[in-house]
Amino acid sequence: MNVAPGMRIEIWSDVVCPWCYIGKRRLEGALSRFEQARPEAAGQVEIVWRSYQLDPAAPGEPSETVAEHLGRKYGGGPAAGQQMIDRVEAVAAEEGLVYRLGEAQRANTVDAHRLLHLAAAEGRQGELKEALLAAYFLDARNVADPGVLAELAADVGLDEVRVKEVLTGDEYAAAVEADIRRAAAYGATGVPFFVVDQKYGVAGAQPGEVFDQVLERAWAESRPVIDVIGGADACGPDGCPV
Repeated sequence: MNVAPGMRIEIWSDVVCPWCYIGKRRLEGALSRFEQARPEAAGQVEIVWRSYQLDPAAPGEPSETVAEHLGRKYGGGPAAGQQMIDRVEAVAAEEGLVYRLGEAQRANTVDAHRLLHLAAAEGRQGELKEALLAAYFLDARNVADPGVLAELAADVGLDEVRVKEVLTGDEYAAAVEADIRRAAAYGATGVPFFVVDQKYGVAGAQPGEVFDQVLERAWAESRPVIDVIGGADACGPDGCPV
């Protein structure tokens, strides 16, 4: 999906956003249907992941689970927090995602986003995005832990020296902030937020049919059909009529 110049889809999301993983799966389904219907579009869709932090105040060293955090924030304790989680876990299951969100820890994601910018520079952004989401939602791993981040980055083929350099410094921090400011400029108030060819915005993990319509419209408008008159007295691959 990360290849060429036909259509560009930018996606603002956070690696601890449950609807972002669901939205990713729904977009992937729409892209699969789109490319089946339009074989000429295969390999012509570029996906760019943009940074967004839902909870920039989250600690670098987690101290509570998501269920505990939600129960404390809204009242009712961990049991009430888990009830809030149950709905999104049920929706995720419909997309084939078995969440363990109640066990996952409230974690700061700035380092994960900085690594995603490194991954983009090395052509591995899509792989790392999937690895981070799976680690957090399916395996309840701590995506603020430098060790976990380094392991996931190595698994998708990122250079270990560069990963260490990024994680021990502040490289790409400005790029993360720039992404967040750009989301605000587009009017995004939450994630996931999808922008197709800088013309069409889709807010939230919309049903697959919505993505189907946007992909078709963007593709058609970027390649207008023209009426062809005539056809005779012209040269082609087989030569020229005389």
